[in-house]
Amino acid sequence: MVFSSLLFLFIFLPAVLLLYFSSPWRIKNLVLFVTSLIFYAWGEPIYIAIMLLSTITDYFFGLLLGRPNISAGKRKGIVVVSILINLTLLGFFKYADFLIHNINALLGTSIPPTDLPLPIGISFYTFQSMSYIIDVYRGTAKAQRNWLDFGTFVALFPQLVAGPIVQYSTIAEQLRHRTVTMEMFAEGVQRFIIGLAKKVLLANNIGLLWDGISSNGPDTLTAVTAWIGIIAFAFQIYFDFSGYSDMAIGLGLMLGFRFNENFNKPYSARSITDFWRRWHISLGTWFRDYVYIPLGGNRHGIWKQLRNILMVWLLTGIWHGASWNFLLWGLYFGVVLIFEKWIGLRLLQRVPAWVRHLYAIVLILLGWVFFAFEDLPQMGAYFTAMAGANGQPLWDNNSLYLLYTNAVLLIFLIAASVPARRSRTIGAGGARLVWHGILFFLSVAYLVDATFNPFLYFRF
Repeated sequence: MVFSSLLFLFIFLPAVLLLYFSSPWRIKNLVLFVTSLIFYAWGEPIYIAIMLLSTITDYFFGLLLGRPNISAGKRKGIVVVSILINLTLLGFFKYADFLIHNINALLGTSIPPTDLPLPIGISFYTFQSMSYIIDVYRGTAKAQRNWLDFGTFVALFPQLVAGPIVQYSTIAEQLRHRTVTMEMFAEGVQRFIIGLAKKVLLANNIGLLWDGISSNGPDTLTAVTAWIGIIAFAFQIYFDFSGYSDMAIGLGLMLGFRFNENFNKPYSARSITDFWRRWHISLGTWFRDYVYIPLGGNRHGIWKQLRNILMVWLLTGIWHGASWNFLLWGLYFGVVLIFEKWIGLRLLQRVPAWVRHLYAIVLILLGWVFFAFEDLPQMGAYFTAMAGANGQPLWDNNSLYLLYTNAVLLIFLIAASVPARRSRTIGAGGARLVWHGILFFLSVAYLVDATFNPFLYFRF
């Protein structure tokens, strides 16, 4: 079940809100826990067992860490065992077949793959559950003694399958004490509708352009068409993922939770360092707090800092998927960030702002090519097409036709990717109410007849 579906909008969500607001406070978390399990079970009921295993394991490990007289050695051992269990579950379902295929290719063996589908959201809820154990170990959060509250934290449906990744320490207090005001609920509805419109009206429509271009062989593409295609993909993945994050944050507000932001106008960045402070903020924060800083961060000299950056980005790449292209994607950005840390940012300060922005956008678009193609030869062919080195003309009539027919949509996408500062109130009276009503109506109208409604981050 996805947020951008008629089933969710008109059956599941109204039923959850009715149950939630008609229930006394003492059972509100129970309502959220049960309805979140129903939400997750809608597509893959058997994989509830995996999520519950991770939840129960970390709940009891948290209780052990919360004991007053436990030795430092035992505390460290508990954390190590917990992390190993979580990473083993994640690794088996996400990376086992990848390893099997590569072992077979390298050694000529014929080990049968598991062919198990990837549990939806496992990368997200595994990181959330791990954040709890590490926060309790560090003393930045208290052990949760109420199993229902902890289960609600892990299973909470707004951010269950695609984030934002919510660290336990940022939400612990809200699990026990939260209030939903009319203003907060209205803000949540407003934020949800904006996210729905971004996903349905913008991401889906520009995704059709990318789908059409990428379905052709890269050897047949002109350079202009190839660049149009990767620009379309860049807009699709941004509005798809940020739209889903907006919907998740909006749902959280409706239920009394304030989740941290996940995007901050990333395509307005003027360096790759700046871009990654703005894109998928919750993932970057997780890796900073639980990998980069524990490795030593920038405290032990420039060479260890560069090593730590590279390690984090290799992990970031493989987190996105069990494929070599994601590893290359992480390596690419790791190398660029090391270059900027070493000398690049100083050089960028000497050029005009528009040059810095152009530099960032070009490198971001090149990075999306790594991300978009799991087939490495196809990826290489697409880079060749973008360079105009595949024997095709730089542009043709089809390139001009694609620009002409998508010009209005591209203008909307550019304008929407650098929005004005968002208001925290419903504001502007009836005008804003009408605007959000129109967006909701158009989104629903699209969904009624939609045949193209993918969500890119479900596979992660």
